[in-house]
Amino acid sequence: MVTEFDPKANLIYQDEKNNYWFNSKEKGVYVYDGNRLLLLTMKDGLCSNVILNMQEDKLGNIYFDTPEGVSKFDGQQFKKLKIIEDMPVNNKWKSEPDNLWFRMGWDKSGPYRFDGNNLHYLEFPKNKMGNEFYAINPNASYNPYGIYSMYKDKNGNIWFGTSNAGIYRFDGEKVNWMYEKQLTETPGGGSFGIRSIVEDNDGYFWICNSSFKYKVLPDTNENFEINPINYKREIGIENKGKSVPYFLSMVTDNKGDLWMTTYDNGVWRKKGEELIQYPVKEGVRSILLSFIYKDKKGVLWLGTQTDGSYKFNGDTFVKFKMN
Repeated sequence: MVTEFDPKANLIYQDEKNNYWFNSKEKGVYVYDGNRLLLLTMKDGLCSNVILNMQEDKLGNIYFDTPEGVSKFDGQQFKKLKIIEDMPVNNKWKSEPDNLWFRMGWDKSGPYRFDGNNLHYLEFPKNKMGNEFYAINPNASYNPYGIYSMYKDKNGNIWFGTSNAGIYRFDGEKVNWMYEKQLTETPGGGSFGIRSIVEDNDGYFWICNSSFKYKVLPDTNENFEINPINYKREIGIENKGKSVPYFLSMVTDNKGDLWMTTYDNGVWRKKGEELIQYPVKEGVRSILLSFIYKDKKGVLWLGTQTDGSYKFNGDTFVKFKMN
């Protein structure tokens, strides 16, 4: 048993038993049941101490997505999931209701689908942005198709945000694609990547830079090498003449308000047409944020780069401390 979190515990998840899980960038994963705090690591069977994401199946098993594979925890022990590397000719996309999706790092060209027994690697269809990226950066140290974010919408469609190749969406039958320059490339230069996607209560999708919101329309009947996502774009956030920042993570609260985290500029809330900023500071120092999460009671949590976790008290975000 441990008595305090690693300050780099920046990812939060609440399971069906109301345990809270907090990752660490380097040390493993913490589980807190309201009374005691445990740290689980590779010594306990975890396949890596670097945790990218956490999710749960209908039986209550917890899955940890890591660069070294996926670990399944049944409450007693860890088991590493087996990977099936299909040949490209058999690399067909499919989906079933209870499937789980993983990325295993940032260097793959597609996700892994877990069917309850095995992991199946799937490759994204290549697109022109990927081709252009390699033409300009033939010796690039990272993969433009690398997955930065995954999101399951209200209809069960899976969205994948990539580092430089735009967005892929899988509806259970086909893979569609979209790209807009301002979603990835910052005004000051450099690539932000697609780090967050969320659907609001009105069915609009918000993507990283929330100057715009997107309504997905029925597919067209035109033939394309890669089916584009058919959508209309509307004005999203107007920031009184100032540019809208890029957001690392987004959620909607129980009232339908959109909450968005920046790296070093606090949390932003879209409440109707009003835009409210919540600075997150220790004294004069801005806390570096990474993640926002809504738990089962609708409480909002923040994961940070080096300062542990924060919790919203109705007015502001305060540092989380165990009882």
